[in-house]
Amino acid sequence: MSALPVLTSSLLDLPGIRHAFFTRQGGVSEGIYAGLNVGVGSSDDPAAVQENRRRAAEHLKGTLVTAYQVHSPTALVTDGPWPAGPPQADAVVSATPGVICGALSADCAPILLADPDARVVAAAHAGWKGALTGVAEAAIARMESLGARRDNIRAAVGPCIGPQSYEVGLEFAHRFLQADSAYAKFFHSGLTDDKRMFDLPGFVLARLKAAGVRRCEWIGRDTCAEEDLFFSNRRAFKRGEPDYGRLLSAIVLA
Repeated sequence: MSALPVLTSSLLDLPGIRHAFFTRQGGVSEGIYAGLNVGVGSSDDPAAVQENRRRAAEHLKGTLVTAYQVHSPTALVTDGPWPAGPPQADAVVSATPGVICGALSADCAPILLADPDARVVAAAHAGWKGALTGVAEAAIARMESLGARRDNIRAAVGPCIGPQSYEVGLEFAHRFLQADSAYAKFFHSGLTDDKRMFDLPGFVLARLKAAGVRRCEWIGRDTCAEEDLFFSNRRAFKRGEPDYGRLLSAIVLA
């Protein structure tokens, strides 16, 4: 493999499966995108983005496949590059060796999933909307359609905005409580009475566990707080920057 610095989860350290939570380090982009920006939808130099994606694919030794993410609960199965370009979806599932399932993020929670026995893998992008509407569950269902068993699936939530960084308004919290009052445990007091702090990784893990995934974890890295390692939408917004880079989380069958 190349020397790109990556983070991994011991839960996904499995025979015949390679995975990586890429950081922003090791790429060729410059300026506000400095490093390994893989976001085709960003305003970065397209040639730099393609080189960054090539490096990531080379690291995992396969063909990178990502969707056009729209914060949906849609998961799609693929056995190679999309013939007509990336479709709108927020989870990519495959049972084909060499097909790298990838999810892009810049504060949202990337989820990598694998059933090592059925040899099915998936990558999902879970922002608050996708997490609430069921993107993790959709990815699991697609994996089952390829022979996976949810009680045998392992999942890791990668770098995302942490519970100490994600301040939201009361209307945001109310949206979750309308769906299920038990979700109150994922909200804590903010700096003022009209603010709350939201635990996105905790919420995603709870949804995974409720769906029957017994072995899952967050790798514990906060994109908003760790500027040297991660791009962050919220950090860019607070600074008034016009755009931000996108991180890649990916998994592949060897």
